[in-house]
Amino acid sequence: MSEGLFAVRGLSCMRGDRTLFAGLALDLAPGEALHVRGPNGLGKTTLLRALCGLSRPMRGEIRWRGQKVSDLGEEFTAEVAYVGHLNGIQGDLTALENLRLTSQIFTRRKQQGVSAGEALERVGLRAQAGRPARHLSQGQKRRLALARLLVLRRPLWVLDEPFTALDMASVASLSCLIGEHMATGGLALVVSHQAFDLPGIRDFELAHYCKARK
Repeated sequence: MSEGLFAVRGLSCMRGDRTLFAGLALDLAPGEALHVRGPNGLGKTTLLRALCGLSRPMRGEIRWRGQKVSDLGEEFTAEVAYVGHLNGIQGDLTALENLRLTSQIFTRRKQQGVSAGEALERVGLRAQAGRPARHLSQGQKRRLALARLLVLRRPLWVLDEPFTALDMASVASLSCLIGEHMATGGLALVVSHQAFDLPGIRDFELAHYCKARK
């Protein structure tokens, strides 16, 4: 079987002195997405952080475009957009200023996506563009964090519980954005305990790679 654009082989991660999972393997080709599933405590967040270069696995190999990500370094991380449990927004800045700052610091010319204003429009925050982020509701803060995906325009999206604090309409909207990303050849790894409708996404059961829990 040919290797995907993003490939993982024999990945193992630990928490303290306990192995969370071992021998993990996956492949993602352009336009594919995985829904990483499993009960709490299996190591889903640990897995995502390892896959996007935020932490080092105990063993195994992660490859991007056929090269080890450990050799690529920042060349790989510059192609990943990660949204974790924390929104990572600046409360004293307005919604618009937050996205403009993201664009200025983290995007290269070839990677520039939509404008900050258009991103806010896409996530339903146009009316809140001038409000300090600290005054936004939890759902609005989450949508602002997710709007970074649109201004960054990176091929690999790594999303840890992206639907947290979102209402049903926002969940559907974000699902559409992920689908559009896939349609243009983008890749996505999604951890979510909430149900969402995204045609074409594949389930990935982390429990298959975990040792029996006591």
